[in-house]
Amino acid sequence: MDLVFSSTTELAAAIRDRRISAVEALDSHLAQIDRHNEAVNAVVTLDREGARQRAEKADEAQARGDALGPLHGVPFTLKDTHETLGMKTTVGFPPFADYVAREDSPVVLRLKAAGGVLVGKTNVATMLGDWQSNNPLFGRTNNPWNLSRTSGGSSGGAAAALCAGMTSFEVGTDMQDSIRLPAAFCGVYGLKPTEHRVSLAGAFPDPGGVPRGVRLMSWIGPLARNVEDLALILGIIAGPDGRDADLASVPVEGMPELDLKTLRIVFAPAFPGFPVASEIRAAVENLARELQSAGATVEQARLPTLELHDDLTQGGALIGMMLEAAQPEPPEEPTPVSRWFEALSRRDRSILAWERFFEGCDALLCPVAMTTAFPHCEPGTPIKVGDKEQSYWMLPAYGAVFNYSGHPALSLPCRQDRDGLPIGLQLVGRRWSESRLLGIARAIAPLSGGFRRPPGY
Repeated sequence: MDLVFSSTTELAAAIRDRRISAVEALDSHLAQIDRHNEAVNAVVTLDREGARQRAEKADEAQARGDALGPLHGVPFTLKDTHETLGMKTTVGFPPFADYVAREDSPVVLRLKAAGGVLVGKTNVATMLGDWQSNNPLFGRTNNPWNLSRTSGGSSGGAAAALCAGMTSFEVGTDMQDSIRLPAAFCGVYGLKPTEHRVSLAGAFPDPGGVPRGVRLMSWIGPLARNVEDLALILGIIAGPDGRDADLASVPVEGMPELDLKTLRIVFAPAFPGFPVASEIRAAVENLARELQSAGATVEQARLPTLELHDDLTQGGALIGMMLEAAQPEPPEEPTPVSRWFEALSRRDRSILAWERFFEGCDALLCPVAMTTAFPHCEPGTPIKVGDKEQSYWMLPAYGAVFNYSGHPALSLPCRQDRDGLPIGLQLVGRRWSESRLLGIARAIAPLSGGFRRPPGY
């Protein structure tokens, strides 16, 4: 059994059946970190001693016959934004370099309660504000497929660690494609659930008890090497927690077994006015043809009659208003409340338009980002897409559309481009349909190819 590239569900089953111990699982992952992290720079805080104590306690509990959680003894890392008791949470920002929370976030509590063994934290963009994971505290994270390329951001350390076998699963955050873009760049799966599905409490360092500004268009969701693991982790972390008052008490259903012949998939190789690499466009079209050959009903999408560029602009403005409200000192000219409600009304129109769109299909297949993993560069540097240079700030546009609308969306790996880099495609469904969306992704996986282990790992 290859422990570092086994799935979370396989590891948990092996530990539960006493084929391996929690300590053996931990030691394998620590050895993988030791072999590869210097080059990849994905894991930035490592708690060897604490993780070993937790793994030993997991083995002792099993020996006593205690009830085992679904993650019992499984080692994992977390993006360096989740507040963790006894472990630093820095978001790559020097003023938070030594910040240690007084308690675990609800997501961390649930993962620990399920039996998971937290090993360390993974790298991010400074204050989660870029699509490359690079910051003054820990430097940049490299892509395991090609160290000269970015792993994406802001969950780039999470995706790279998972891709390189340093962790069994990860949990990222996503305000503008920050789970799905790194997952696509590294060839793993990443899920952004429906808005208000997973608690945002403790999802960002809060040393001073400032007002919670980020409460819309921001998500927590899992990254994994297969769909079953996404479903497992979502089921653990989702739902009301007593700390995030915006959470909806909508139960997470079991992931259904779906026959492709019963599904209606619509596809969009590109969105109007959005650049995309020709190989990504071709990957969407090729997978659509294969789905049709396998018996699915497949049609080219008639996208909602929205101005998607305007949605991106309005989404950015809404994020700016939220962040403004969270500042310790109010600006000299604060945004009028009327503008806030106007912005929410604009967003409602987009949400409802997409909801009507999804009444006619099971899922939309489209790009995650306009390109595959690009060479490391300064933020704002134009990105070459085909023979043209495109705006750096358009990188996450395909994903950010669904941050604005609040719909669940996942990134799934779909083979490679001419440079040997993973291509990630996006599946999007109606609100609160994560379980069905995951079932669709699992049905598609034999055609899309799924996760591949990068050479040398």
